[in-house]
Amino acid sequence: MIEKRKSALSQGEFIAMIAMMFATIAFSIDAMLPALPEIGATLSPGDANRAQLIVTAFVIGMGVGTFFTGPLSDAFGRKPVIFVGSALYCLGALSSYFSQSMETILISRVLMGLGAAAPRVVAIAIVRDLYVGRDMARIMSLAMMIFTLVPAFAPLLGSGIIALTSWRGIFAAFALFSIIVVIWMAIRLEEPLKKEARRPFRLPQLLSALSEMMAHPTVRLSILAQTFCMAMLFTMIVMVQPVYEVVFDRAETFPVWFMVVALMAGSASFLNASLVGRVGMRRMVTWALGVQICISTLMFLSTTVSFGDPVGFYIFVGWQTSVFFMVGLTLGNLNAIAMEPMGHIAGMAASVMGAIATVASAFIAAPVGLLFDGTIVPMVCGVLVTALLAFLTMIWMGRVEGVTATA
Repeated sequence: MIEKRKSALSQGEFIAMIAMMFATIAFSIDAMLPALPEIGATLSPGDANRAQLIVTAFVIGMGVGTFFTGPLSDAFGRKPVIFVGSALYCLGALSSYFSQSMETILISRVLMGLGAAAPRVVAIAIVRDLYVGRDMARIMSLAMMIFTLVPAFAPLLGSGIIALTSWRGIFAAFALFSIIVVIWMAIRLEEPLKKEARRPFRLPQLLSALSEMMAHPTVRLSILAQTFCMAMLFTMIVMVQPVYEVVFDRAETFPVWFMVVALMAGSASFLNASLVGRVGMRRMVTWALGVQICISTLMFLSTTVSFGDPVGFYIFVGWQTSVFFMVGLTLGNLNAIAMEPMGHIAGMAASVMGAIATVASAFIAAPVGLLFDGTIVPMVCGVLVTALLAFLTMIWMGRVEGVTATA
């Protein structure tokens, strides 16, 4: 029996609503991928590679918004912050729809990211407000299970929208999606955070949390490793569509292949859940990164050999799957490692950590994406270097914790 405190929603409807909030991020990124070539040709014909910045601009905005969204919802309530976030998101989407230059659309995507930070962070807070203990864990697990399906199908959905309208139509779909979620929440969900439970927003508290996190070696190194792992993910995301189109001439089937890869890589969370209790979070992350370094090194060496089609393409798909799979084995564990010593400021720490890692990883992935030269070499090198840096960070963390333990 679910222990419900303030919601009149059925369990199924509540889970669906939370999953829709989570899905805003994946929909806004992955459904965008099939539109990038057309946007690049229309708004940046001299340098179509710049279209990749549309993804990283959104990620940067989301990362910055993550820093403030959680504390603001603690001060003003969950629903008002969702409403404001949705308004920013829709404003950015409509501005993107009418954009006539790449610069305008990039600024608009940053605005969309700022708005999307609200459902990303506040949805978790809402679950915490309404459910406790194992019930909360169960609700989160079910919602995340639904959420993991969105990245798999988002490019296919995006392709369908673009085929029916144009690349501008995808931005109208983003706005419509957000409006539907907000109306649903406004009608069916009572404000979960009562006024007497709210805490005032104070910037000094955020800065104090940032200072405390950066002073703790394990937290600091975990955020650094998380940044490199997220940089691998974003490097893959921003470059994968051009690779399918230019290198392998499979632009039309890209959404289907992306779906297959995402579904296969989704099993990483189940593997992690079954092994992390016996292996430990730190070893799990370190081993996953070590394996990825080996696979990416072999992938780099394979670029010197001409396998031909379809063998070369299938090798790339296997490597792409390994990168997504590795992300599933690392990000959750790194987040948990960083949060272990920060329990007394968990909410603040989650916002600060998410903001730093997201923004920093986007700034790493963006220039790597611009290096695309019609081959997979820049992508492979970007993933290999960031995997190596993340692995060295984990080794460093082990040594620092060893010193700390014996001090």
